[in-house]
Amino acid sequence: MKIYDDVEIYFVTSTIIEWYPVFTKRLYFDVIVDSLQYCQVEKDLRIHAYVIMLDHIHLVVSLSNKSPKRLSDVFRDFKRFTSREITMLLKKESNQQALNIFKRAAINDERKNNFKVWQEGFHPKGIYNEKFGLQKLEYIHSNPVKKGCVLKPEHWQYSSAGFYCGYNNVPLEVEDIFKINE
Repeated sequence: MKIYDDVEIYFVTSTIIEWYPVFTKRLYFDVIVDSLQYCQVEKDLRIHAYVIMLDHIHLVVSLSNKSPKRLSDVFRDFKRFTSREITMLLKKESNQQALNIFKRAAINDERKNNFKVWQEGFHPKGIYNEKFGLQKLEYIHSNPVKKGCVLKPEHWQYSSAGFYCGYNNVPLEVEDIFKINE
């Protein structure tokens, strides 16, 4: 994981263990949305683009300039909290298949967790220029289309594509990536 002092904005990815499709119901999506909203308010996370897929998330993020926090700490806490919440929901629904996968993944976990929902890391890639930022924005927003979930990017409810198309009803507050330095 590389975080650089001269980079403000990062493209990040977090993937569910074994690419298991956890996000198949609204309550699971809500865990991610609510947790990211918390990070925006309490941890100074700025979200410039995002997509929540069935088994992974992609984001373009930064921290506010006044934030004393580190991006790696924010994502560590985010993943720790959402792991607990997702596991709790899976237990309520008696989703034994998912629980078994996540329990097996935790066997060698050095943190001694009973369940491991997320793969290690969040794979930050610094966005150094506008061309790379546009490429990642396109990649994020086209993900649901490429996976056959929707016909147009802005139709995927759990994405910032709607924001960039001028819609106001996206679940997460987004800061336009093109207005960061204005």
